[in-house]
Amino acid sequence: MANNKNQSWPRRVWRTIKELTVSEPGGRTIGRPFNGHRSNEFIIIGLGRFGTSLAMTLNAYGHDVLAIDSDHKRIQQVSNVLPHVIQLDATNIDALREVGAESFDTGIVCVGTYFEANLLATVSLRKLGVRRVITKARTVTQQDILQRIGADEVILPEHEAGVRLARRLAGINFVDFLELSQDKGVVEIVTPDHLVGKSLREAEIRQQYGLAVVAIRRGDDVVISPRAEEVIQPNDILVVLGRIANCEKLR
Repeated sequence: MANNKNQSWPRRVWRTIKELTVSEPGGRTIGRPFNGHRSNEFIIIGLGRFGTSLAMTLNAYGHDVLAIDSDHKRIQQVSNVLPHVIQLDATNIDALREVGAESFDTGIVCVGTYFEANLLATVSLRKLGVRRVITKARTVTQQDILQRIGADEVILPEHEAGVRLARRLAGINFVDFLELSQDKGVVEIVTPDHLVGKSLREAEIRQQYGLAVVAIRRGDDVVISPRAEEVIQPNDILVVLGRIANCEKLR
């Protein structure tokens, strides 16, 4: 099979999908023909809870996703919720090359149990020239190793979930927040009493805390990009952008 990144990967994959996919009793092949539509393209390796939910969500948003796992039983379990699944040993670079892995925009390695398999799959995607490689790790040590071998991004889902929960529990005035990076995010915070009755200009939230107020939730209404003259009212919820630590100081 020629290595041609300009050729649509759905067509390339479908050439070999009958040989590589698993057949159920009665001969039904797991996986349906791609429609050839090009959007962001993802190859996801490892279909545990994290990998499966990631693949399902990306697919729901209309992205092309090819999901891979080495376990036959797991492939059968997800075949009803994912349109394109293949049983494949992703530590084998030749097998990945056969399904055109190098043609994907993003490769995500979600192998959590066996770090060696995680490592080999990550290296293989990098060697094949996948533009962006994201890998899941279980420990900070694994994260450091994966970054050193060339992963563009390494996530620690359990650690990050624990941090988010701790911040939510500790920040009693935080209604919700979206973490954008390790120390920055968009935070919904109940207006502190000392700001009530002041305009945003008078409150000097940006000057004193380094935070940008991007919206104000007021009952069922939302004030988007509020003006400096907007007066903060009791029970307002400020939607601010900035460092989490500064949000904690504001509350």
